[in-house]
Amino acid sequence: MKKLHRAALHLKKADPTLSKIISQYGPCKLKLNRRYFHALVEAILSQQLSIKAAATIFRRFKELLDNKIEPAGILQFSDAQFRGVGISRQKMGYLRDLAQKWSDGHIAHRRLAKMSDEEVMAVLTQVKGIGRWTAEMFLIFCLGRLDVLPVDDLGFRNAIKRAYGLRRDPTPKKIEKIAEPWRPYRSIGTWYFWESWDKKQ
Repeated sequence: MKKLHRAALHLKKADPTLSKIISQYGPCKLKLNRRYFHALVEAILSQQLSIKAAATIFRRFKELLDNKIEPAGILQFSDAQFRGVGISRQKMGYLRDLAQKWSDGHIAHRRLAKMSDEEVMAVLTQVKGIGRWTAEMFLIFCLGRLDVLPVDDLGFRNAIKRAYGLRRDPTPKKIEKIAEPWRPYRSIGTWYFWESWDKKQ
């Protein structure tokens, strides 16, 4: 909590636009998910689906696994079992690849918290179906890394465009320039923009 408070104070001084948003939404309520494998499975299942559809499929999937989302359970599933809860063939492959790499030690999951952001990104993006954005979300919401800037996140980009009164969608370089003063708390700055976007939809 002290880190989040320090981050908010720094961001308010660093950026007048962000300062207004922080004053409006108060303390950062970023919650961490320490169930790493669980979080990655949910991220894969949620890809290209509405929030409601993703929640339904994830609930069915958990029930199939008796609420124990572990690599061994996923690896023993047949194609028919995956299809039965609404999982596409492509995502079956992604989930099996994640489960295999997790169980055989290809992903040294017990070391993730000690790795640098770049090392975590390199390890996770070796898994089929896990790209840069998913790895960035893992860094922020599972490992609690404070200086991640997900320039390709649509909600973040839209919030930036609206808050700064930009005529065009901001490019990654534009976002990096805007967020440079936020260092070393760009994750927290991003969280506030997500909050401002979600609450005004």
